[in-house]
Amino acid sequence: MPRYVSTHLIAEMEKKTLRIVYMGTPDFAVEPLKKLVEDSYNVVGVVTMPDKPAGRGYQLQQSAVKKFALERNLPLLQPENLKDEGFLTSLREWNADLQIVVAFRMLPEVVWNMPKYGTFNLHASLLPQYRGAAPINWAVINGDKETGVTTFFLKHEIDTGNIIMQSKVSIEDDENVGDIHDKLMYLGASVVTETVDLIISGNYILTPQDESIVLKPAPKIFKDTCRIDWSKSVIEIKNFVRGLSPYPAAFTEVKDEKDRVLSLKIYDVSVEETKISEPSGVLLTDNKTYLKFTASDGYVQVHRLQLAGKKTMDVQDLLRGTHLKSVE
Repeated sequence: MPRYVSTHLIAEMEKKTLRIVYMGTPDFAVEPLKKLVEDSYNVVGVVTMPDKPAGRGYQLQQSAVKKFALERNLPLLQPENLKDEGFLTSLREWNADLQIVVAFRMLPEVVWNMPKYGTFNLHASLLPQYRGAAPINWAVINGDKETGVTTFFLKHEIDTGNIIMQSKVSIEDDENVGDIHDKLMYLGASVVTETVDLIISGNYILTPQDESIVLKPAPKIFKDTCRIDWSKSVIEIKNFVRGLSPYPAAFTEVKDEKDRVLSLKIYDVSVEETKISEPSGVLLTDNKTYLKFTASDGYVQVHRLQLAGKKTMDVQDLLRGTHLKSVE
């Protein structure tokens, strides 16, 4: 009698034999790797950034992905140069069938074209929107009501490859970029394993990215990017604060009672839309219970903040020890 093997059993066999190399660095990249390992996918190696000096003592710090890889005894490479022959030789020795990239670096073609099934990337936006380094931040800053994750095969132009999968989440009015980061991190973990399953099955359709629509960019965020422009509307300012909270944090400058200019990071605000007579950017406070700024169409009241060198605190706690006034 003929013997039949279920497609599920075939998938399980291929799942355990498909050789996966995983590339990533920050916390966002840990959850997909963790799910691959715990769901018994065959991760044969991990590539992450070299250890970097950080903190006051400039001690070498391991990436979040490296820490996880060491905990699970996964083979690890930390190349300085992705075109280095020593690294390329070691990568080839892993004989990957598929490479997965989550929050890593731009790969040269010699790397992403190495596996027979190619290399796919998990990007934290609904591509083609928010190509770039900071997609989660900019989606919140721009006041979007939804975002999501995309898996796509790499090609030469960054974040432009054919889409394998997308999945959406809502952005609520009271959520900040930290909240959305965590939503997308867990969603992304599931989408990564679902994408691997599709590749194993061969039952998927690649969708070219739509280049005809108006695209919103997601450039890297620098310190100057984080300065609050009080001439904007109160809603724009609230979204700006949400889109940079808790990290790297929106900031403005104020003066204390001794006329010293202080940098003030702002993490949480509420807004009041109303006609005002003061110019934008005026600080209003009783130096006891409230602190608010004027915008183009109302007031922005600050609830959580941080002075340089101090811990994050509520406004009332800060005002007990520091009297503030507006920078003229």
